[in-house]
Amino acid sequence: MSATPELFIEQSRHGLAEQTSAHAATWHLGEEESWDADLDEGMLRLSLPGSLVASTQIQVVGTYDPSQESFMWGWDHPSVPEPLRSAAVAAKEWGTKHNQPAFTTRKVQCSLDEAWSFAAVANRLVSGNGVYRGSAGSAFVFMTFGEVQLAKRAP
Repeated sequence: MSATPELFIEQSRHGLAEQTSAHAATWHLGEEESWDADLDEGMLRLSLPGSLVASTQIQVVGTYDPSQESFMWGWDHPSVPEPLRSAAVAAKEWGTKHNQPAFTTRKVQCSLDEAWSFAAVANRLVSGNGVYRGSAGSAFVFMTFGEVQLAKRAP
């Protein structure tokens, strides 16, 4: 992959920024009016301007609690169903291989920026189409997503 874990993380962040910019320009990612993740079916739905709905399959990377400045990985998160853990598991395996304890410790103290790095690495490892961060109460849920389907919202 890349020469060092630090370079891999940096490249992952750069790739995610490019994906996010492309999604923002084409289907207005970041302008959603609301979002909903159905963990039973593994789907994310975003209500977008112009009565559009974006739907996509997800994997949960983990959750970030700003009040605790902590990230809990999806690979061992009690709220994340087993089928939605593969991106987090890929990140854990990468962390084990490259001796990166922040990727192999169930709950880590970190900044929000570091949580984005975790999600970017997971996204790259599973060849994701991007990352969505949604608010869930006082926490944030980081999810990788796949191919996006756009449809008109039912009246």
